[in-house]
Amino acid sequence: MKTLLRALLRVLFRFRAYNESVLRTPGPVLLVPNHVSLLDWLLLGVCLEKDWKFVVSSLVAETNWLFRLVMKNRRTFPIDTLSPYAARHMAEYLQQGGRLVLFAEGRLTHTGCFMKLFEGTGFLLHKTRAKIIPAYIRNAVRLRIFTRHANLKQWRPSISVHFGAVLESPDTGHTPAGQARLFLTNWLRDRMVQQQFDVEMELGPQTVLEAITRNARERMNQTAYEDAARKEVPYRRLVLGAEVLAGEWRRRLTGAEGNRVGVLLPNVGATPVVIISLWAAGHVPALLNYSAGTTSMLACSRLAGLRQIISSRAFVERGRLEVQPFLDAGLEILWLEDIRAGLSTGQKLAAWAITLLRAGLQNPRLRPEDSAVILFTSGSEGTPKGVELTHTNLLANIRQMLAVTDFEDNERLFNALPMFHSFGLTVGTLLPLVRGIFVFLYLSPLHYRVVPTVVYDRDCTVLIGTNTFLNGYARRAHPYDFRRIRYLFAGAEKVQENTATTWARHFGVRVLEGYGVTECSPVLSVNTPMSVRHGTAGRFVPSVEWRIEPVDGIAEGGRLFVRGPNVMKRYLNPEADAQFQALGGWYDTGDLACVDADGFLTLLGRLKRFAKISGEMVSLTAVEDALAGAFPQYGSRCEVAVISRPDADKGELLIAVSNEPRLELKEVREAVQARGLSNLCAPRQIVSVPEIPKLGSGKVNHRALAEQIAQTSAAQSVPAPSAAQARRTPAVSTTPSPARRSRASHRPRPKRGSS
Repeated sequence: MKTLLRALLRVLFRFRAYNESVLRTPGPVLLVPNHVSLLDWLLLGVCLEKDWKFVVSSLVAETNWLFRLVMKNRRTFPIDTLSPYAARHMAEYLQQGGRLVLFAEGRLTHTGCFMKLFEGTGFLLHKTRAKIIPAYIRNAVRLRIFTRHANLKQWRPSISVHFGAVLESPDTGHTPAGQARLFLTNWLRDRMVQQQFDVEMELGPQTVLEAITRNARERMNQTAYEDAARKEVPYRRLVLGAEVLAGEWRRRLTGAEGNRVGVLLPNVGATPVVIISLWAAGHVPALLNYSAGTTSMLACSRLAGLRQIISSRAFVERGRLEVQPFLDAGLEILWLEDIRAGLSTGQKLAAWAITLLRAGLQNPRLRPEDSAVILFTSGSEGTPKGVELTHTNLLANIRQMLAVTDFEDNERLFNALPMFHSFGLTVGTLLPLVRGIFVFLYLSPLHYRVVPTVVYDRDCTVLIGTNTFLNGYARRAHPYDFRRIRYLFAGAEKVQENTATTWARHFGVRVLEGYGVTECSPVLSVNTPMSVRHGTAGRFVPSVEWRIEPVDGIAEGGRLFVRGPNVMKRYLNPEADAQFQALGGWYDTGDLACVDADGFLTLLGRLKRFAKISGEMVSLTAVEDALAGAFPQYGSRCEVAVISRPDADKGELLIAVSNEPRLELKEVREAVQARGLSNLCAPRQIVSVPEIPKLGSGKVNHRALAEQIAQTSAAQSVPAPSAAQARRTPAVSTTPSPARRSRASHRPRPKRGSS
């Protein structure tokens, strides 16, 4: 019978099972699969020997005669799920050398992803020390009539079962029983998530182009994304547009395949089409950061060896960008408006026919290790670096995020982060296109009044942003605007306590902080509803290895190094790349961090953002966090950044820079002391500026800020400028430290009439 059923599954669903040899492991052993369909018992049963028993609920078995027939027989182990002795009965069976199949989630998935595991699983492992075999049932969630998940349904999906290596549960030592159960349950879930990621990386599409094409083939009439012009782009039009443009790039772009091409476009409907079409034509898009200015973009263009840049006249005119410097540097600009106007009906029909015949875009010469995109670091603390990410890097990070979140088919993601920002590209754009969920692309994250309205109007359920942008939205939004938000991911900068509190109290939304860097595609760790700890950057995503090296003068934590499939291929900067390659696959984040016993990452600040004062290392980031939201009397727009400069007495001194001219140094020092920081952390000077410079991601541009303050200090040290020069000098005022102000106030005043 087992052979007949297996043959039937093979015919209907092209069924395959991998690594079945582990099923011969003698008891006590526990087989723990994911639970995605009502056929899971059959998919596993055709692989198991007769002594394996399925743990089933006796209450569910009594629902009707069919359930009673299937769930109460010699191959099942019925338990009363409401009884506190259920886990004990299973433990006794295992201790006698039994072999059990346990659906530890306790129910069918409603999301298509892993649900939580019940702690009874940890109890079994703690009590019996049984071996564990994780199993991943792939694609059964797509069965049309046997699942509860609203996934893309198919009559005959290709189904496989992947049995993992036999695991020995870790020794919990003298840990209290309750903590041991929780630890073992979480440990097992991590192993199952890791197995899912490994299988998808091995059997799934190997390039981003292939992944998007395969998804588009199944969802041709579904809307892929929409932009601010309210233009809906279905997958059919996305694929057709990319095929048309790919033909144009083959004719217009110079250089062989693999040539880098600049992309200077905002979050509009054409941008994903351009990126995908470049992949189809065999070229590598280099996304230019238009918020950094023309000088920086020219430097990045030279670094990447660009010859041509794809842009839009409407965008350049609206953004008031200068294009003449690019032309003077010998760069050719390809205007999308000109290309669109030059397309003939015959070209469009030919592209439509090719797309129809091939059922999607193809580039057989594209390999997983080939470069997929060139991004440039923000340069907040130095010269921007060119980062070369491969298709494997991007796909790995997309699947790492999908493995730890439970995105559903009906999710609606809002992305206002520009695509030259790695978070906006990978999580905000490519992940929805690979997963098949709707995304709304908005032009700018700085439209604080408009963004909440659009999120509300389009019923978005997923929002990504940075601390700065989230603060801006919170100031302008109606409490009802974010009623549908399920996931609010924040990255790029540390989420401040005031931001998290505001969103929780005013909107009922929990901010899920994550951590990433451009060089890692970018996500390294993230909080999720399944695993969250406030104040941390979450737990590392699957397949990311980490180590922390001590730093002289830093008592807590150390320098964070990471390694994984999402870590970049190389830097374009020779010196920086030599340092990266010397680490043998490890990436030095330059961040100080610590990791607790449960694996949650806490960031302590950038190593470069520490000042040595009187021999002690002081975190400038910690001081900024203490000052964030500390001055409500000046309104929500009051911002304070902290920089340092050399000091003859104490090595370095801290300077508080604010956009609020009424803020006094005394208030700043009191706020620092109120947060329990030492006197060494209190700024000794305050500087007022009209506006604190920001990067495109919303982070403070500390490099530009330090240069601005240094230039102002130098200007103040020279003779008084003329009236014309004074008009060109930035409006910056400084307040001395209390000690200096006190000495000034006690100087003897000149007698009346004396000169």
